[in-house]
Amino acid sequence: MPTYDASRAECLVFTYKEGLLSKIAHDLEIRVERFEVKVEGTTIEATFDPTSLRVVTARKDGQPNAGALSAGDRAKIEGNITGEVLETKRHPEVRFTGRAEVSDQDARVHGELTLHGRTRPLDATVRREGARWVTRVRLHQPDFGIKPYSAMLGTLKIQPDVEIELRVPAES
Repeated sequence: MPTYDASRAECLVFTYKEGLLSKIAHDLEIRVERFEVKVEGTTIEATFDPTSLRVVTARKDGQPNAGALSAGDRAKIEGNITGEVLETKRHPEVRFTGRAEVSDQDARVHGELTLHGRTRPLDATVRREGARWVTRVRLHQPDFGIKPYSAMLGTLKIQPDVEIELRVPAES
């Protein structure tokens, strides 16, 4: 049974700013540093550690904006994510279980995602890109009982939809 973790695969979270003061905020690229994806036949089981989210970079116009965040900025954002947004003390794990219908160049995955104590159906298309299988899904945080981050009386906030990208090796 192939098993993938952060040493062989990559899981990224992309957040997007909004609000009256969005010009002073940043879109973010965040890496999940601890996760495990197990594939057995067409069955997929995955767990993700929400305390392992680390800010990779700020993004501007869809591109990395290196240097826009200090180490202190990144640490503060990570603390807000784990403490206020995902409440990881109450919800220490994210879990996905599902099945895949695979063809040569793509797959349809159907399953359930448990995040922040709520379970919802999740469907995704996975495409083969060279030596990797890649999927990108959009999650609506309120569907999972998550209140998107907001500051300064709501004039600075994160959009309710985030995107998750998962890349795993395409085994022969």
